[in-house]
Amino acid sequence: MGGKLENTQDKAIKEHGQAVLGEVFEDFSDRLLRMIEFRLDRRLSGRVEPEDVLQEAYIETSRRLDDFLSRPDVSFYVWVRQITWQCLIAVQRRHFGEKRSPRKEVRYGAGGGGQSQATFSIARRLVGQMTSPSRVAMREEQIQSLRLALDGMDDMDREVLALRHFEHMTNTEVAETLNLSPSAASNRHVRALARLGEILSQMEEFDSKTD
Repeated sequence: MGGKLENTQDKAIKEHGQAVLGEVFEDFSDRLLRMIEFRLDRRLSGRVEPEDVLQEAYIETSRRLDDFLSRPDVSFYVWVRQITWQCLIAVQRRHFGEKRSPRKEVRYGAGGGGQSQATFSIARRLVGQMTSPSRVAMREEQIQSLRLALDGMDDMDREVLALRHFEHMTNTEVAETLNLSPSAASNRHVRALARLGEILSQMEEFDSKTD
C-alpha cells in the first residue's frame, strides 16, 4: 500500500508519541464509538456501554503504542480501530463466557457475533429508512428478509458496504483495513452498491404488491 499520505494525527503521534495520544485519540472517538455501536452484539444492548469499550481501547492503545510507531506504513486510525475492534470482541466474549483470543480474529467481521451483527445492523438501519411509522409492525419481518439477502452477498463486498456507509471510512482506509489495493476496494464498493440496489429494489417491489 505504498504512497499513503500522512495526515496530521499520524504525524503528531509519530513525532510526539504518548505526549499527544490522548488528544489524537479524542479526535477519533466519535468514529470509534460509531463503529462500536454498529458492531456491538444486539444481545448486549443495555448491558455493555460503548464508552466503556472505548476506554478499554484507549488503555490498550497506550500500552501498545510502540507497535504502531514501529510500523511506518500503517495509518493511526486504521490501527487504533483494529485495537478497538479487538477490545469489543474481548468484551463480548467475556459476557458470553467464551475463551478464544480476540488477537487471533480476522481483520473484519468475525468473532463475538461480528459479521452476523454487521449484517443485522445494515439490515436494521436500511429498513428503518425504508419503513414508514404506520408499518412499524412489519420491520422485524423486513429486517430478517433483508438479512437473508445480505448474507447472500460476497463477505468482503458486504464488509466494504459496512465500512464505507456505516463506519464512514474513506476508500483508502477501507483498502488498508481489508488489505486490498485502493482500486480493488473501489471496485468492490461499486459492485456491492449495485447488488444492494438490486436487493432493495426487489424488496420494494414485494412491498408494493402486499399493500
